Parts: sequence; C-alpha cells; structure tokens
Amino acid sequence: MSCDAPTPADSSRYRWLVVGVLWFICFFNYADRQALSAVFPLLKSRFGFNMEQLGLIGAAFTWVYSLAAPFAGQSADRWSRKVLILGGLMVWSTVTGFTAICAHVWQFVVVRGAEGLGETFYFPASMSMIGAYHDGGTRSRAMSLHQTSVYAGTIGGSAFAGWLAMRYGWQAPFLVLGAAGCLLAVALARVLREPPRPRGRVASAPRERRVAENSSNHQSDRRDQTGLPDPADVRRPSDARQSDSGNSEPAIGRSARLPIGEFLRELIRTPAALLLVLAFFGANFVALVFLTWMPTFLKEKFGLNLAAAGMEATLFIQVASMAGAIAGGALADRWQSQIAGGRMLAQAVGALAGGPFIFLCGFTRDRMVLIVAMTLFGLAKGLYDANIWAALYDVVAPSRRATAVGLMNMVGWLGGGLGAYLVGAAVTRWHFTMSRAIETTAVIYTGVAIALLIAAVCCAPADVCHAGAGEA
Repeated sequence: MSCDAPTPADSSRYRWLVVGVLWFICFFNYADRQALSAVFPLLKSRFGFNMEQLGLIGAAFTWVYSLAAPFAGQSADRWSRKVLILGGLMVWSTVTGFTAICAHVWQFVVVRGAEGLGETFYFPASMSMIGAYHDGGTRSRAMSLHQTSVYAGTIGGSAFAGWLAMRYGWQAPFLVLGAAGCLLAVALARVLREPPRPRGRVASAPRERRVAENSSNHQSDRRDQTGLPDPADVRRPSDARQSDSGNSEPAIGRSARLPIGEFLRELIRTPAALLLVLAFFGANFVALVFLTWMPTFLKEKFGLNLAAAGMEATLFIQVASMAGAIAGGALADRWQSQIAGGRMLAQAVGALAGGPFIFLCGFTRDRMVLIVAMTLFGLAKGLYDANIWAALYDVVAPSRRATAVGLMNMVGWLGGGLGAYLVGAAVTRWHFTMSRAIETTAVIYTGVAIALLIAAVCCAPADVCHAGAGEA
C-alpha cells in the first residue's frame, strides 16, 4: 500500500488528522497576510505613505491572489494537492520574509502580489482534500473546524506583528513568520497524504462505460482464441491499486482535465452556485475592510497603541467567529439533512444578523459598545464562513470542486481588494471619515443575505439534486 493513501483501518482517524494538519498551515496563511495591516501606522510614519497608498499595498495581495485563483483551482483538480499545499506554504513564507527589505510603495506592492500568488493555491487544494476525506455527513463540521484557523491566524498575525514591531522594528514580524512557515512545510512533508480522487468527467461516464464494456468483450474474444490474457487487460499500478480486501482503489495523482469553457457553461446553468459566488464577493468586500483598516481605525479613533490596536481589531471578531463557525458547521449539517439548501440558509441567517452590527461598529463612539458590536458581528460572520465551501460543494460535482473554489476565490478576493482600496481612497480623495466608510459596508452585507436567501429557497432544490446525481 502506498504511503500516500490511508489504509482502511486508519482512514477514519486520519481524515480528522488531515483537518488538524491543514489547520496549522492555514494559520500561517492568514497570519502572514494579516501582519502587514498591523504595521500600517508604522509604515505611514516611517515612509510617509498616505491612506490611498496603504490601501493599494493592501489590495495588491488580494488582486494577484484572485486573478491566479482559477489557475490554482484547475491545478488542484489535476495535480497533487499535497505538493500544491506544501509548495505554496514554502513559497509564500519565503516571500513574507522578503517584505522586511521593502522601502517604497512599488516594492511593497510587488512583494505583496508575489505573496498572493503563493497563497492562492492553498484553499482550492485544501478544500478539495478535505472534501475527499469527508463526505456530506461530516463535511460542514470538518470545514468549519478548519475555518477556525482563519480566525486564529488573523488574531495571531495581527497581535504578534504589532507586538514584535513595537519591540524590534517593523521588519521583525515578517522575518519570524517567514522562517516559521518554511520550517513547518518541511516538518509536514511526511505527514500529509494525497487522497484518492475520481478520475475522468462525470458527464462522460455513460459513454466511458460503454467503451469499457466493448473493450472487455474484445478482450474476452482474444483470451478465448489464445488462452492468454491480452496485454491491454493488465492494469498498471498508476491506474489502480489493490486493497487488502481485493477491491481496487481510485488512482492518486492527475485526473482528466476539464476545459474551462465547459466548466463555465455548467456553472452558468447552476444559479445557486452563481449566487454563492456573488455573495462571497460582497462578504469578502466587507471582511477585507475590517481586516485591513480596523487596526488603523482603533489607533486613530480611540488612541490605542500599535499592539493593543492589532489585538483588539482582530480578537473580538475572530474569537466570536470561531464560535459561530463551529455552531454553523453543526447547524448546517443538520439543516442540510432536512432541506436541500440548508447550508445556504445557515449562511443567510449569519449575513442577515451581521449587518446591523457592522453599522454599529462604525457609528459608535463608545469603545465598549464597539467591542460588543465587533463580537456580535464576528459571531454572525462565523455562521456564514463555516459553510462557504461546503455550500458550494453541494451544487458542484466532485471533479469540478477545486476549479469552482478557484473561480469563487477569484471573484471574492477581487471584491476584497476593492474594499481595501476604496476605503483608503474614500478617506484620501473624498474626505470620508473611517467611521462613515465602515458604516456603509452594512448595506453590502445585507445584499449578501438576500442573495443567499434566494439561493437557498429558489435555486438549491434543483441544483443540489443535480450535483448529487453526479456525486453518486
């Protein structure tokens, strides 16, 4: 038995170990990207960057990340997910270290863009891997548990970077995080295993079965004539493996390439998937506004120091999001067993509840009220976040999943980059206050809720049924 696939005896335990391993990788995925926002006030004073320039630096990561995402998704549907995950970790960690030598806007933009290119391969490959190890009965719980690393990495990256920057200079967090990520990639190389995956295209399966049956008949005729098996009938190790019970296992490695045009035609005929992608655009727009600008907002509006601003900007939202994600995963698995759009409905509830607290975050002048508002927004956000990928998987066939995640990442992070840049531009060019800019994003989150409700109620029954037929 190859070391790249779990044996039947350990597969039940190992599938949860996979979630744990990916949790630590995702922690660095988010800690590395969040560290720069935590030191924005230092960059502003050290290099004289204005808010629009800082917004451009923050957006550079998301724009490159998003534009490369479709290619990353197709790569994860075709090539080894283990190699993409660990290789990406090594690349983005190395680039994070190079951030410490930047001094000009264009240098920060280039390095952040390169980091986005490295990180974009992680989510399509990791979500595909978790989806391969966890079926519909545990998928939301597995993905919501993994999602908690997003929040932990965001808190850790922001607070740790702020603390290190105050004590040792703004370059210190990038050197430390970069080195730690490279060491983690080496340490996990022998732990992470590539799971089996379905081969070929679901839509072409009936035709392939007919070809196989005809081929089998011809091979039987040749055996009858010669008394020996035909060489074409001998399976190669790369095509299948025999398990201890004698049943063949799916091959590991590359699967048949799905042309992007065919994938897009299928997606257009799946309205629930389109609405999920639209919702992700809006949700990421709001999330990146908070991730990019909340440390600066707290420092300037409430007079916090760099470490305290980095901590409070992420701690309350992200810890509450952890709780919301765990609850959202369990709730969505239960609802999905009862109604076709159960996971989308759980997301809609979270987005609908979060809108008023987003407005309150920008509106209030009381720090304690702000903390309560951030906490309740985080709880609602966790309900949405827990099912981002699990809901998409409900309406996309297994052989298209990583490609679908890549496309959704592209659209969502284009929205995130737009949010990060527009807030900086609004403050610099249009003389918005940061409070007003944050208040306005509540409207976008309400639109996210409406799109998800339409997807869950109107589109999910047919689209989930169609994708389920392909999975079966």
